[in-house]
Order: sequence, then C-alpha cells, then structure tokens
Amino acid sequence: MSVEVITKEDLQAFRLQLLGDIKQLLGEKTEVAKEWLKGTEVRKMLKVSHGTLQNLRIAGKLCYSKIGGTYYYRYKEIIGMLESGMEGVS
Repeated sequence: MSVEVITKEDLQAFRLQLLGDIKQLLGEKTEVAKEWLKGTEVRKMLKVSHGTLQNLRIAGKLCYSKIGGTYYYRYKEIIGMLESGMEGVS
C-alpha cells in the first residue's frame, strides 16, 4: 500500500482549478440568449431611448409582438440589425 502526501499547495491548486471549472459552467449558462426580449432589454442592448425604439417599430425596421401592453422582440432580429449597422437609426 503506497501513501501519497497532499500538501497545502496541492489543495490550493485543486481549489483554483475547481473554481475555474465552476465559473466556466456558470458562464456558459449566462451566455444562452433568450429568444424573445422585452422592450427594456432591447433598449439597454441597443443603447437607445424609448422613442427611438418606438420609431424603429413604426418604420417597420424592427418586428415585434405585443402581448397585453408589453412589446417583445426576437433576439435574432436585434443581432441582425446590429450586424447591418442599424441604418436609419437617429
């Protein structure tokens, strides 16, 4: 039977590796984007005002769904708009 000695340095290295793995797992979960975003989330993402978001809706540059009094926008369309350079946004 062989005996292996574990030092404080070994435990510290294990702790750092474990924390890194946990952070990576948690980070992967937060990167998953929702399919639909509320207007407030879209405004923060695009860094635009309420009025600008409304103008994008009215001009037909941004498709939406309205449920009750809340507007919802597809995440993929927002990304597409950002990639196209958001032409026409004032």
